Amino acid sequence: MKGQTTLTFGLVLLVPFAFALYSSSDDVIQLTGTDFDRKVISSNELWIVEFYAPWCGHCKNLAPEWKKAAKALKGIVNIAAVDADAHRDVGGKYGVQGFPTIKIFGVNKNSPSDYNGGRTAQAIVDQAITELKKIANARLGGKSSGGGSSGGSGGSDKDVVELTESNFEKLVLNSEDMWLVEFFAPWCGHCKNLAPHWASAATQLKGKVKLGAVDATVHSGLASKYGVREEYDGGRTTADITQWALSRFEENIPPPEVIQITKQEDLKSSCDDFQLCIIAFLPHILDCQSECRNKFIDILKVESEKFKKQKWSWLWVEGAAQLDLEQAVGVGGFGYPAMAAMNARKMKYALMRGSFGATGIHEFLRDLSYGKGSTAPVAGAALPSIITTDPWDGKDGEYPTEDYGDLDDIELEPLDSQKEEL
Repeated sequence: MKGQTTLTFGLVLLVPFAFALYSSSDDVIQLTGTDFDRKVISSNELWIVEFYAPWCGHCKNLAPEWKKAAKALKGIVNIAAVDADAHRDVGGKYGVQGFPTIKIFGVNKNSPSDYNGGRTAQAIVDQAITELKKIANARLGGKSSGGGSSGGSGGSDKDVVELTESNFEKLVLNSEDMWLVEFFAPWCGHCKNLAPHWASAATQLKGKVKLGAVDATVHSGLASKYGVREEYDGGRTTADITQWALSRFEENIPPPEVIQITKQEDLKSSCDDFQLCIIAFLPHILDCQSECRNKFIDILKVESEKFKKQKWSWLWVEGAAQLDLEQAVGVGGFGYPAMAAMNARKMKYALMRGSFGATGIHEFLRDLSYGKGSTAPVAGAALPSIITTDPWDGKDGEYPTEDYGDLDDIELEPLDSQKEEL
């Protein structure tokens, strides 16, 4: 049924082409998954944290301004950074999906706000001063900016959807959204302890996963009527609930589309906007008709599903249709089908040497996900030129027919005349 999930949790470590943007000599405080809660959430101070990826071009552009802001605010506001590629648990906890993402941990540490200001040191400093005023005013009103433990409240009950026997099917079962539903009893002590964390998680997960609650003493037939497809087996703090739900949400993301390269923009958008673009070079349609080609494309779709957490882009092109691209990634001379992975930011590629089948491709991609495999520079150190072509129509290829003309149109001289000339 819609709105339910039976997915299991899996995690693949991805560390290809990684390098840090900040060093110990900078005033930017570097945070990790092991010290984030202790330094930020349990602090009474203001923290402005950048979640970045080392390969992200926008992050590289922000880095010098971030360092200037950190130097200007040293001793006043904590300017920090998290390598979200290396510490995905921290980014996942706060719904980080793009880079750079900047979060402000101010009055309520368990519900940080997004920084949407300019990317200059001056804009960052100005925003920090504004946030300091908010904290001071909150303290005047009797509120604390401390986070206490990593599992505090900070959410709103209004973000938890009250579910009943009359609305459960409409809101949950007939929904395209992912739901996490608590069945509770008002007299239950554990339920009372969970309530503020449930509310906080609902606020942090808004727009991704919906959190609901059913009073099982009033609506006792719901669980048995619809069945609970997956039992929550995580911890009971806000962070635990949020991380568990985001892991299921990530599992439920549709796989990336496998795109045929027919124009320059196909290659540019797919390779510039993603960490890696996986490119398959398939045989010419006359050498591998529609059934054969679709089998190769189906393999790519299956593998894109398996590796969708890496957020790579997936492309294919007909062999010999884009010779500049083949030369750029070293495919020439290996025959078809073939596969290469390109990192457009570093202008490096890795070429698959194994067989072009489900097993060979999976092993190649698995090594990439762990940062393994040899790489080489892209020829020309730039994205190759793409010749605009028509997309494949999904049909078999046809050999061109040659017109030999009509023999009636050819004037032949009589044989006797030809003999006389000879």
